Parts: sequence; C-alpha cells; structure tokens
Amino acid sequence: MTREEATQMILEAKKEKGLTFEVIANKVGRHKVWTTAALLGQHPMSEDEAAAAVSILGLGPEVAAALQEYPMRGSIGRDAPVDPTIYRIHEVTQVYGPTMKALIHEEFGDGIMSAINFNMEIERVEDPKGDRVKITYEGKFLPYEW
Repeated sequence: MTREEATQMILEAKKEKGLTFEVIANKVGRHKVWTTAALLGQHPMSEDEAAAAVSILGLGPEVAAALQEYPMRGSIGRDAPVDPTIYRIHEVTQVYGPTMKALIHEEFGDGIMSAINFNMEIERVEDPKGDRVKITYEGKFLPYEW
C-alpha cells in the first residue's frame, strides 16, 4: 500500500465515522496539528501512535504500516498550489517571506527558523466583522555555522 492510498483510506474513514482531527489526535496522544500532518503523510508515526489511529478509524495493519513510513515531506509540488486555502498561505509567504527573513536576521542573526523543531497553532478568533483565522508558527532558531 502506498502512503497516498493510506491517506485516502484515512480521510474516507474519518468522514464516514464523523471524526475530527482533534478527536483522532486525542486518541493518538499527540497535538492536533502534528497528528493531522502525520495522517496526511508529512510525519511518521510510532507503532503505538499508528495503532491508536487505525483503531479509532477502523482500518487495518497495512494502513498502520504506511503511517510508520518515513515521508516525502513538502510533497505538494513546486508550482503555486491551486487549492484556495493553501494558495493564500503560500501568498502570505510570497508577500511577507522577505519581511519575516529580514526581521529574523535583525533580531536573531544569520540563521533560520527550524521546521523540524517546530510548533504550530491554528485558532478561530471571533470577530463581529467575520471570524478570523489565527496561525502561530513557533520554530527553534538555528544559526548558520561556518
């Protein structure tokens, strides 16, 4: 079974059972953002995490095995994404990426924000003019070493 086939089965079972990523994350014992990324093929799960995920989803050992494989991260593609939600996040990076880089360098020095040692929160912020999406990135600063 390919990782893509496993992801498709996971999403179908999630929908069929009416589960949320947060409910699955609670069963797995990990943060909802990390668990969602793992279920979508961006992180490998441990044997216990994969077993918990397939248990709640009612899926078999072949899916659990796929969840434990090392992923091909960042596999969305090199072209601009066409999905509107992903495209808008990409657009934020295109517009504000140089600003973020400049401010990171100014405040921390020459280096990068880790995407390996990384946390992310996604929250709903109620607003009378229309609810807002709040995304918080938190990554360890890694200085370039020469």
